[in-house]
Amino acid sequence: MTRLPHAALMDATYRHQRRIYDVTRRYFLLGRDELIAALDPPPGARVLEIACGTGRNLDLIGRRWPGVRLHGLDISEEMLRTARGRLGGRARLVQGDATRFDPQVLFGTDRFERIVISYALSMIPDWRMALGHAASHLAEGGEVHVVDFGDQAGLPRWFRAGLRGWIGRFHVEPRDDLDAALGQAAAGIGGTHRSEALFRGYARRGMIRRATNPRPQG
Repeated sequence: MTRLPHAALMDATYRHQRRIYDVTRRYFLLGRDELIAALDPPPGARVLEIACGTGRNLDLIGRRWPGVRLHGLDISEEMLRTARGRLGGRARLVQGDATRFDPQVLFGTDRFERIVISYALSMIPDWRMALGHAASHLAEGGEVHVVDFGDQAGLPRWFRAGLRGWIGRFHVEPRDDLDAALGQAAAGIGGTHRSEALFRGYARRGMIRRATNPRPQG
């Protein structure tokens, strides 16, 4: 695919960090495992992770929910190198832009029962478009599950300032209006949403659900 400026930035950021990413992030990317436990996909579900990074989450999803079909998208080929080494043939992994990828071309399907976006919206410049684009590719009854940095409203000001300053070095910006954006994306597909603050606002977890169309009466 055409190399985009953001793709080049992410490759530069993770060219070396990808080797230590999971070890160094495990203590502050909170809520990921709880998200995976709550997925509850139907048997044989198509599961897509947008910004799948090192493949850590897809690996755990496949182990927690055997039989699901795993798909991963990331804008960074560097991160995908690590994901491919971890997952092998267990997942279909491709490079792409979260705001405009064509899943039919990339994966051979344009609908997914579950879509996961974990600590990625805070790194995507046009993150609202990415969220809406993901929701548009849900199957009937499908769900987008999101976890990311929250507004830290319940935490001390010094902690909030320190956290934001540090993660900003990695081109991360918490999306304080994530709940509102989830609602807008859900409305765009005629669906519903919910979200909750975690750890006094350190993180926020949310979900968008596409409605199941009623079956015609025979």
